[in-house]
Amino acid sequence: MTRNERHVVRDGDKWKVVAPGADRASATASTQGEAINRAREIVRNTGGGEVVIHRPDGTIRDSDTIAPGNDPNPPKDKK
Repeated sequence: MTRNERHVVRDGDKWKVVAPGADRASATASTQGEAINRAREIVRNTGGGEVVIHRPDGTIRDSDTIAPGNDPNPPKDKK
């Protein structure tokens, strides 16, 4: 079973939403915020999973579990 995930990565002056192993981007945006929102929408529409957000240098900044995905590190506080 493969995880449903999308990565938000910088490509030149654009931000791309890419699936691991894909030949082309799922979406392209001019800002990181727009790309994150689009990645969340794509993952939500395909049954939930992970959105992995990268910094411009390629390192991972954050990840976000989209319901009904299985969060590997759920928050300890249940606010």
